[in-house]
Amino acid sequence: MSTTGSLATAPVFRTATPADVPALVSLVESAYRGDASRAGWTTEADLLDGQRTDAEGVLEVVQRPGSRVLVVEQDGEPVACCHVEHRGDHAYFGMFAVRPAAQGGGLGKVVMAQAERLARSEWGAPEMHMTVIRQREELIAWYERRGYRRTGRTSPFPYGDERFGVPLRADLEFELLVKDLGTAGQV
Repeated sequence: MSTTGSLATAPVFRTATPADVPALVSLVESAYRGDASRAGWTTEADLLDGQRTDAEGVLEVVQRPGSRVLVVEQDGEPVACCHVEHRGDHAYFGMFAVRPAAQGGGLGKVVMAQAERLARSEWGAPEMHMTVIRQREELIAWYERRGYRRTGRTSPFPYGDERFGVPLRADLEFELLVKDLGTAGQV
């Protein structure tokens, strides 16, 4: 493994199994919560405290029919993951995490493109949907550069359910972002 923080080998994608759950929880937590997340740019530590996910929730999506959690490994270590789910007329993209030390090097774009290919080729999904905390303007702008569009459709943050974190402000909500997967060359 490289000591400079760069990754030495091409990413290897595989479908997560229940044995991957502890590593996936650790990866997601490191990308979004606590001081470790501040090493990357995807941190939510200024908006939310507490956990981002838990083993029970990750295991549920790993085992859910029509759902796939992709684990991305480099040099034998998990460095990224995402959850893709077939939801009838669209696919849903979530649980997207890149190890903070690996952020900013293009790996996120590769992971997202792989998830979009999977949704299109395996499920024939014409669109990919995701929800993002509306206050995450920098993150939403990154998704917009990847072809996602803001819909203006919002849903409330689950205040009072600490499985999703402890809000540090009272105005959090999710916005639905959508990307058309039907046009060649958009990935």
